[in-house]
Order: sequence, then C-alpha cells, then structure tokens
Amino acid sequence: MAQQRSKVRPKPKAQPKSEYDSPWKDVLEIYFEDFITFFFPFVHSEIDWTKEIEFLNKELKQVTKDAKVGRRYADTLVKVYRINGEETWLYLHIEIQSRSERNFALRMFIYNTRISERYGRSVESFAVLADNDINWRPNRFVSPALWTKTEFEFPIVKLLDYRTRWSELEADRNPFATVVMVHLRTLETANDRRARKVYKLALIKRLYEQGFSREDIINLYNLIDWVMTLTKDLEREFQEELSKYEEEKKMPYITSIERAGQLKGQLEGEQKLVIKLLNRRIGEIKPPVVEQISKLPVEQLEELAEALLDFSTVANLEQWLNSREKPVES
Repeated sequence: MAQQRSKVRPKPKAQPKSEYDSPWKDVLEIYFEDFITFFFPFVHSEIDWTKEIEFLNKELKQVTKDAKVGRRYADTLVKVYRINGEETWLYLHIEIQSRSERNFALRMFIYNTRISERYGRSVESFAVLADNDINWRPNRFVSPALWTKTEFEFPIVKLLDYRTRWSELEADRNPFATVVMVHLRTLETANDRRARKVYKLALIKRLYEQGFSREDIINLYNLIDWVMTLTKDLEREFQEELSKYEEEKKMPYITSIERAGQLKGQLEGEQKLVIKLLNRRIGEIKPPVVEQISKLPVEQLEELAEALLDFSTVANLEQWLNSREKPVES
C-alpha cells in the first residue's frame, strides 16, 4: 500500500442500520494515496507524494454548513502539492444516498466556487457515486442563463460499475478494492442478512489470505464491521466463526481486540454507574476518589456496587477503598 499508515482507529459503536459515511471518511484519511491511486490514477501521477498532505476539515465545514440535514455523503478537502511544486486543493465528494438528486451537479459547482472564493485557491472537484441508481451519473453543471453561460465539469466514479469487475477487485490489494467490495455486498444483501454474514466473513478472510498487515486488517475490519451490520444472533455466529478462523491461522488480530474492547467497555460502564449511584447516595465524589474507583478490578467494583447501599458518608466510601488497598493478613 502506498503511503505511511496512521495509527489504528478505535472501532466505532455498532449501529442497527448499515452506515457508510463515517467509515468512508476514516479509511479515506488513513489510505488517502491509495484512494487516489484506485479511483483517480490520472491525478496520482500529478501529486508530489513526498510532501505532507493536509486535511482541511475546518475549512470545508465553513462552506458546507448549510448542507441538508439527513443527507448521506462524505466530503473531504485536502491540500496537496503537485510535482511542479504548486499547492493544490482537492475537494473529494462521496455521495452515499440511495436515490438520485436533481441538483447534485449544482451543489458540486457551488462548493467548488465557495472554497475558491473564500480561500483564494483553485480547487479540483471529484465525486464517487456510491448510490444504487445505475443511470444517475451527474458530472456537469451548465447555468440556465440565456446569454451568459457557465459550465462546470468534474470527474466521477460510479461504484456500481465495479459489479462486472469482481475478479479484478478480488485480486487487487489496494484497500479501496476491499472498500468497494464491502459496499457492493452490503447493497446486495440489504434484505438477506444471513447471506451478508457469509460475505462478511469471506471478505475478512481475504485480508488474511492476501497477506495484509495486522494494522491494515484491523482498520479494514472496522469498516467492514461498521457497514455490514447483522442481527444479534447472526453477529454471534459470525464472531464464533471468525474466532475459530483466527485460531486456525494463529493470528488473533481481531477477536482478541474485540474481546478486550468489550471487556473495557463493560468495565467503564460499570464504573460510571457506580460513581453515579455514589453521588446520589453520599454526595459528589472528589476526583482523587473517582480515580481510586477507576483503578478497581472488576471483582472489587462489583463488591462496591453492593456495599455502597450501606454508606451514609464519604468517609464510609474512603474507609472501604482504603481497606482494599492493603492485603488481608492471615
């Protein structure tokens, strides 16, 4: 894979519906050069990849803050340098929603113009269309004025076109080949979660079989798991099958992290609940005492949850905590 990897991103919470925008943004930032290589190779050859890439999220937010609520897309504004040394801003739009939009090209034109005018920079605009309408391919805006004509064209990629190139995707080690496969399988199994479970496991196994690094497997697993949602029963089956597969491969990259994350989440949840109950029972607890509670192992935290019903003052709590710090002598 082409560029320096960032640290493994924490896994986001699972959602009942298949979500696309958040994971797209994550993988786009982690694997930006791979994104350009995969979707817009003619751009890749013009960029000086030895120079720092900067994501301009704050700048983009200033010009897209009036976007319609509830729309599904992932936008990114990136500062790069061309091989001739010129600074260039790339506006990348990933359209996620499942229906066509009449004024999409106009919106692309408006955002391009706003960015250019606000920051005094030329802007290159690109779009990845991840919707499920094969005929919707907006790539050009022409103003409706009678005598003064404004024309704006931008390159697009249609993910549905990759359905006929599945063997190419399977053989390609670019992370975005995996991203496209995940997206297409998710659309395909919208009404068949059992088939989705089979595809989900197959896509993850492919990462191991193609020799992806541990970090890449974890990053791409986070996207796969976030997008390809399952029912609780199917998720349990999936985790069992994945755990068995990792044991056979002697590479417990995912299931060990999954278990550790679940245990950590449970512990943090219990800590918050106990602290909340203590605040209601004996008054607000000071930060040093909260820190003591946060260091308790699970067993002692459960003991505290039962013991706090007998506390009437903060002194009772402190006495209980202090007694746990010293070993019991026989």
